[in-house]
Amino acid sequence: MPKLRPVAEELDLHRLTVDEAIFRMEGFLHAAFRAGLRRIWLVHGKGTGALRREVGRYLSGHPLVKSYGPADSRHGGIGATQVELSDW
Repeated sequence: MPKLRPVAEELDLHRLTVDEAIFRMEGFLHAAFRAGLRRIWLVHGKGTGALRREVGRYLSGHPLVKSYGPADSRHGGIGATQVELSDW
C-alpha cells in the first residue's frame, strides 16, 4: 500500500494571482479535510489587502469551511487567514 503524504497545515499564497490562489486553495482545502485537519492557515501577506479579500470571499461560500478569520500573531496576524474546517 502506498504511503500517504502528510498534509501541511499552512498554504503560502504569496506572489500568486487570485485565480492561481483559488485553484491552490481548492485542492488544499480538500486534502486537509481528507487528512482530518480541522484548522489550517492560508498565508496571503498584508500588501494591499486584495488577495486577503478574495480569499475571504472564496471561503465564505465553501462547503468545507465552518468559519474563518484573521490568524493570531503567531501564525501571521492579518497576513494570514485561519480556517476552521467542517467536521462532517
